[in-house]
Amino acid sequence: MISPLAYVDPSAKLGKDVTIHPFAYVDADTVIGDDCVIMPYASVVRGTTLGKGVKVYQGAIVGADPQDFRWKGCKSFCFIGDNTIIREHVIINRGIHEEGGTSIGADCVICADSHIGHDSHVADKCVIGNAVSIAGDVKVDSGTILSSHVVLHEKCNVGKLTLIKGGTRISSNVPPYVIMAHNPVTYYGVNSLILRKHAGFTEEQIDDIAKAYRHIYQSSTSLFNALRRIEDDIDETPVRSEILTFIRNNDLKISGNRFLDE
Repeated sequence: MISPLAYVDPSAKLGKDVTIHPFAYVDADTVIGDDCVIMPYASVVRGTTLGKGVKVYQGAIVGADPQDFRWKGCKSFCFIGDNTIIREHVIINRGIHEEGGTSIGADCVICADSHIGHDSHVADKCVIGNAVSIAGDVKVDSGTILSSHVVLHEKCNVGKLTLIKGGTRISSNVPPYVIMAHNPVTYYGVNSLILRKHAGFTEEQIDDIAKAYRHIYQSSTSLFNALRRIEDDIDETPVRSEILTFIRNNDLKISGNRFLDE
């Protein structure tokens, strides 16, 4: 159903069973997947592709022009995965380059008043709380929860299955499986409830994760030495490798402890 009171550019590509409510705006050079719903006063701007079953609520702008002076008006892109929900007044900016772009994975929930900047990448099954601010060139891995009013600064990298509590400001990288809270940001423990109930981790895996982060955050040693202790103390497993690889790939720069340089 497409309301005659909506604006849909004739060049927009619409899938099957798309619903576009009155006063919605669908720009040229857009792709709207099957079963998508565009609510009143929502906008889908040029360069945007919506997967199947995406719902965009009132006042949201998906694929807005990037807020970056480096963007000079070139064609750029925004991609939204299947079954993602974008709530009221969310703004998601396109990329600033002709290649790549901003991307949101499948089965995500982006809550009201949040902003996701240019060229950021949010993986599958993430929850972005109310009024979260994600700057440009940020990466958020799968299964992560950002509570209301979290701020992620430019080029931060957040590991998978992480919980960041409300109002926390992140200016460095957050390793996988942890809870972060407070300002200045502090390691708050392992995200064990989500790991156990929703990600299917065993108690042994959770114990290994907790042991690894005790070395990193609670041993008052350098991060370099903490990583060596983890390799000596914990058998090689996928979760151990995930932690070590994340930290090393991010130049040993992680958030959350006064003994570590952010």
